Amino acid sequence: MNKVRIHLSAILHNLRCIRSLLPNHVKIMGIVKSDAYGHGLVQVSKLLCDEGIDMLGVSYPFEAYGLVEAGIKKKIVILCGIYSGEDLEMIVEYNMNMIPVIWNKDTASLLNDKAKAKNKQVDVIIKVDTGMGRLGIEEAEFPELLEQLLSMKGIRVKGVMSHLSSADMKDKESERFTREQIKRFNKAVNICYKMGIQTTMNSLANSAGIIRYRNDCLYDMVRAGIILYGALPSPEFDISFSLKPAMEFKGRIIQVRNIAPFSPISYGRSYYTKGEKKIAILSAGYGNGIPRSISNKGYVLIKGKKAPIVGNICMDLMMCDVTEIEDVKEGDEVVFLGISQNEKITADDIARWANTISYEILCSIGKINKKEREYVR
Repeated sequence: MNKVRIHLSAILHNLRCIRSLLPNHVKIMGIVKSDAYGHGLVQVSKLLCDEGIDMLGVSYPFEAYGLVEAGIKKKIVILCGIYSGEDLEMIVEYNMNMIPVIWNKDTASLLNDKAKAKNKQVDVIIKVDTGMGRLGIEEAEFPELLEQLLSMKGIRVKGVMSHLSSADMKDKESERFTREQIKRFNKAVNICYKMGIQTTMNSLANSAGIIRYRNDCLYDMVRAGIILYGALPSPEFDISFSLKPAMEFKGRIIQVRNIAPFSPISYGRSYYTKGEKKIAILSAGYGNGIPRSISNKGYVLIKGKKAPIVGNICMDLMMCDVTEIEDVKEGDEVVFLGISQNEKITADDIARWANTISYEILCSIGKINKKEREYVR
């Protein structure tokens, strides 16, 4: 009844748009973590590889292993590091494919010992925290870690990485902070050069950085994430080119009812009809990834028209007002995310209604409805 459709041609369009913004020497890492933001890890990765993506980025080693098992030959960067002996074994075994991101000496030592025991050398990228306050080594400790890594024969430093926390925000303080992050990253890269480390995988720019700060922070490689899938880094983000959303989510009307004036709809009676209303009960709810927080705020599309969501969204059902839409009947198509005639609802629209970001919307809808996912060119 419900169906998530992934338009692969849209992802290719978005990748080509990203390429058009970059100098030829800048590599692109396609970020496919979290099941490619709900679009399908293996399917999207194969598509990107066929299109000549330079590298892929995942969160954890098990994701990288899934790609290797699926026949992916490109380098896969493991962004969230190493957490177990099994991870170490896997990374050393597949050292030609997997590049872990590291930020502490203990992990580096374990990896070095494992690599030397196998008579191998493993490429790594060092994560330095320039202001995100998440994963990474402190700036002050960075030179010491570099010195230690240089003494480890089983490890080869290929790059430095950091993450912009506020590049999607336009206020002056966020712009100032982003500029400061870029300065700190420059300092880290220069330390590598002074120590004789010829890095070729330095990376700072995420999707927002690619668009807003591409004159200052491209380095060797950018990390294209949300814009690959046709959504924005934040709901109000401005771009000068046209992205194509890759995901659509559709369902059906289960029932149409004429509801008397001043009647409550759904749990908690958060909505009462104002006059007699024609209410459609729909085939998806928060159990399908539709945020409950868009109750009485958001819309769906029916017959090319916007129908307001009324009442609190339920686990597997939701209601909308179709009083102004003609000839609505049971079985009609409902667009929760996507296009109907001349109207559309994007992940950024839903994110705006829910006071969140498109990442959450796409991950939730795509992964929860994985069995109902299909691909079209």
